[in-house]
Amino acid sequence: MMTFTNIRPLREQLKEARFTAARNGKPIKIALVPTMGFLHEGHASLLRKARAENDLVVLSIFVNPIQFGPNEDFERYPRDPEKDLALAEREGVDFVFLPSVEEMYPQPTRTNIKVADLTHVLCGASRPGHFDGVTTVVGKLLHIVQPDRAYFGQKDAQQVAVIAQMVLDLNFDVEIVPCPIVRESDGLALSSRNVYLSAEERQAALVLSRSLLAVQAKANAEANVTAGEVLAELRDSIGAEPLAVIDYVEIADFPGLSPLAGGDRLDVAGRQSDVLIAVAVKFGKTRLIDNVILTKKVND
Repeated sequence: MMTFTNIRPLREQLKEARFTAARNGKPIKIALVPTMGFLHEGHASLLRKARAENDLVVLSIFVNPIQFGPNEDFERYPRDPEKDLALAEREGVDFVFLPSVEEMYPQPTRTNIKVADLTHVLCGASRPGHFDGVTTVVGKLLHIVQPDRAYFGQKDAQQVAVIAQMVLDLNFDVEIVPCPIVRESDGLALSSRNVYLSAEERQAALVLSRSLLAVQAKANAEANVTAGEVLAELRDSIGAEPLAVIDYVEIADFPGLSPLAGGDRLDVAGRQSDVLIAVAVKFGKTRLIDNVILTKKVND
C-alpha cells in the first residue's frame, strides 16, 4: 500500500499503473472510495466491494472544510489517520490519498460545482451550501484520480443522488456505485459521528432505525398506505423519544428527490422511480441521518 499527501505523485503513479497495464495488454479498472476518514465497518464494506470489482483501489481521506457551515463540527470532526491506514491495509487498498487542506485548496476556491434542485431539500434545507462543498471536492477527486468507478454509502442517499446528477450533467467518465447502509447489530446506522453520542443518546438514537424499518414494513405490506400516513407515524414514533429533536422527516422519489404529496400511495408498482424515506434527527449536539428506500417493482 502506498500513501500520498500530494496530488502530483499520486497522479504519476496512477498514470504509470495504467500505462504498464496497457502495455502488457491488460487494461485495469481503478476504483475510488472517497471518505472523510475515521473509518468504520461501513467504509470497509465499500472498500471490499471496490476491491472485488476492480484491479486497483484508491482510498481518499480528507475532511473537506468547504462542506461545513460556520457553526458545524469541522474542527472537532473525529480523526484517526493511523487507525484509518491500518484498516485500509487490511482491506487491500493500493493507494491512500491523504492530502492537507492546503494541498486541496492552495488558495480560496473561486470555482464551485452547484447542482440545482436536488440540493435545497432534505439536508440541503438546513445546511445551505453543504452540497456545493461536497460536489466541488468530489469533482476534484474524480478529476485527480480519474477512476472507472466511485463508491458511496447509501446512508447519505441525497449525496448519492446529487453526485450521480453531477456526473451525468458534466459527463464525468465514471460509474457511481451506491452501496447499502451498514448497521450495528442493534440497528444503528454506522457513522463517524456516532462517537459523539453519550451512552444515553446512543440508546435513544435506536429510535431511527426502529421507526424507519417499521414504516418500511408497513409500506411493503399495505398497498394503500399513503405518504402522509407514513410521515405521521414516523414523526410520532421518533417524537416520542425525549432526546430526539427532529430536523426533518421526509418522503421523496429517488433519485429525483421531489417530495411526495400526503395522499400519494407508497405502493411503488408502476412508478418510474424508487421512494426514499429519510430522517435527520439531533441527539444532544449530534445530528444523525438515516433512511430506507422502497424499490420500484417491475411488472411481469
